[in-house]
This record gives sequence, structure tokens and C-alpha cells, in this order.
Amino acid sequence: MGAQWKQKIRLGAAAAKGRIFSKLAKEIMLAARGGADPDMNARLRAAVEAAKKQSMPRDTLERAIKKGAGLLDETVNFETVTFEGFAPHRVPVIVECLTDNKNRTAPNIRVLFRKGQLATSGAVSWDFSHLGLVDAARGDGAPDAETAAIEAGAQDFETDEDECTTRFYTEPADLDAVTRALTAQGWTVQSMRLGWRAKNPVKLEDEAARAEVEAFLAAMDEDDDVQHIYVGLEG
Repeated sequence: MGAQWKQKIRLGAAAAKGRIFSKLAKEIMLAARGGADPDMNARLRAAVEAAKKQSMPRDTLERAIKKGAGLLDETVNFETVTFEGFAPHRVPVIVECLTDNKNRTAPNIRVLFRKGQLATSGAVSWDFSHLGLVDAARGDGAPDAETAAIEAGAQDFETDEDECTTRFYTEPADLDAVTRALTAQGWTVQSMRLGWRAKNPVKLEDEAARAEVEAFLAAMDEDDDVQHIYVGLEG
């Protein structure tokens, strides 16, 4: 959990599926600002791939692309707002929100942090590295993760055996180049973004304490404006 926290509960309920579609649509709209053609826009291509993985309806996906690219009458004015703080047991957390109304988002996040502690800007991020994050799945005939990382110019990688995906870490300026290189090697890129990785993750041996942190993160993730959660928790 040193990089981005992933909700472990499988999304089955309609409400939960709706939340994930909403977050994916925001990613698509934001990426589509750089062009509506996924073949010419690596970030959009990755966002579309992630949406397809979650079985987003085609109409919803295409509308999000058009809306983000300014091809519809509706305007999109999302901005990224970042909050830093601690989950229970002093576990450091960075929460990235994508919102069209900061006056709604900020009070909601403050309430969610009541079971932890909201901190000032820089109080937590100093202990994280700001990196490029590329999540990808190995295709048939593609080199193994270590070889792919070396050849693509990635700094490091972690493989999630449960999800059958690998996260490659890059220097921020190398994000697009590494993404293109992995694709050329036969890896399927599912997401790419700048994000955070904890330098010194907290180790929690107590299961009850860990469950408390998981509950805090799950509640945070349910907020519609929360897009990504990065947590310094080992394991």
C-alpha cells in the first residue's frame, strides 16, 4: 500500500458500480482535454482501457470523451484538489479529488478526516515521492516485468498477483515515454498518471488496527469527489 490504495471490496451493488463509473468518467473527461482520439492520446487510451475493464457502457464512455474534448454543449470545469493527513494509527494519507465545486468538496473531506487527522499542505507529502505511475498487464509474448521495466526506462515496479497487473514507477518527465515503450513491448497499459509513493510505509501488525485503517480508507473512497488515495501502509 505504499503507492495507491485499492478498494479490496468487489463492486457488486449498483450504487458502488455507479461510483466507479463516475470516477472513471472523470478520468476520461480530463484525459480527453488532450484530444478525443485514444490512438493519439496515451492518457485517454489508458483511461478508456480502465473503463472497458470495468464494463462501462459504450454510450457512457463515448459521451465522456466528447464532453471532455469540448465536442458537446456542456462544459467541464474539473480541477484537482489535494488533501494531506493521517488515517487512524498515524498512517499517512494523500487524497486527490477531482471536483467542479471546491466549496462542496473541502467540508466533506474534513468530515471524513475526523476519524484520522487532516494536516496542512506539505505535512505528509514530504515523506512521499511524486512519480509517474503506469499500471499494465502483460500480454502474450511480452517480456517479464523486470525486463520490461529496464527496457522501458522505468525506475521500479511492483506486481499485484491478485489483479495480474504490474505497477511501473517512472520519473515524472518520463511517464509518457515509458507508457509508449511498454505498449510497444506488448504490455496493455490500463492507467497512467502522476501520483505518490510512500518512502517509509507504516507497518501495522495488529489486525484490528489495520481493519480500522481499511474502514477509514473505504469511507473516504465512497465520496464522489475522491479520485485517488495514496497511503503509506506496508503490505
